[in-house]
Amino acid sequence: MINNFIKRAITGVLFVAILVGCILYDSFSFGILFTIISALTIYEFGQLVNLRAEGVKINKTITMLGGAYLFLAIMGFCIDAADSKIFIPYVLLLLYMMISELYLKKENPVLNWAFSMLSQMYIGLPFAMLNVLAFNYDPTYSSVAYNPILPLSIFIFLWLNDTGAYCIGSLIGKHRLFERISPKKSWEGSIGGGVVAIGVSFVLAHYFPFMSMWEWAGLALVVVIFGTWGDLTESLLKRQLHVKDSGTILPGHGGMLDRFDSALMAIPAAVVYLYALTWI
Repeated sequence: MINNFIKRAITGVLFVAILVGCILYDSFSFGILFTIISALTIYEFGQLVNLRAEGVKINKTITMLGGAYLFLAIMGFCIDAADSKIFIPYVLLLLYMMISELYLKKENPVLNWAFSMLSQMYIGLPFAMLNVLAFNYDPTYSSVAYNPILPLSIFIFLWLNDTGAYCIGSLIGKHRLFERISPKKSWEGSIGGGVVAIGVSFVLAHYFPFMSMWEWAGLALVVVIFGTWGDLTESLLKRQLHVKDSGTILPGHGGMLDRFDSALMAIPAAVVYLYALTWI
């Protein structure tokens, strides 16, 4: 028990340090980190469904390369390093995923199509959309600037929500949030985690006033709600595949999907929220 706690603690500290350090250092380290994370998470997803979903054999290498390329393509587009032509290789890769099943004579090509495309929509696209948060047009310099605070804030809100939900849920949690999928989650814990995240959003509003206090609070609320749905979505996936953890790459913490499940829904929701603010 003690050894497992130490293992979890060391892995957790290193995980947070690498993530925060690479996001804050510069745009290059941000891009390299999330290209690798996107590729590894998609590869883990492919490994999981190939082993656990009956009749499924997707091409893990191709789907992994697709996710990595999509991240870099959207990054290039966001920083004005390339125009829309940069997406043509990705479209060709998607076509290859579809057409190749005509010739491979695998057991269930329809499921292979479905899971291959799901890897891109469920994992590749959300990670790629981090670029939309990270790169913004700066009218002062008439160019695109890297802003690490917005992508980092997504993870801060998710971590605080998880920590607050665990602590408060352990103390006073009685009413199950979604017992069919995640028996341990409670309404009390979820609300408590959300309150903690929104409270910290006021601190971020003070130090980073490029958004108002209420806009920061709204972002925290969106991230908490959709992050919870992201967590439940991955729990449903693991229940369907009869596994406890998505992988073993992070000692004591499971796999990459286990660590980023909440972010996979929170990131796109945050992008939509921030665009909605500009429309309003």
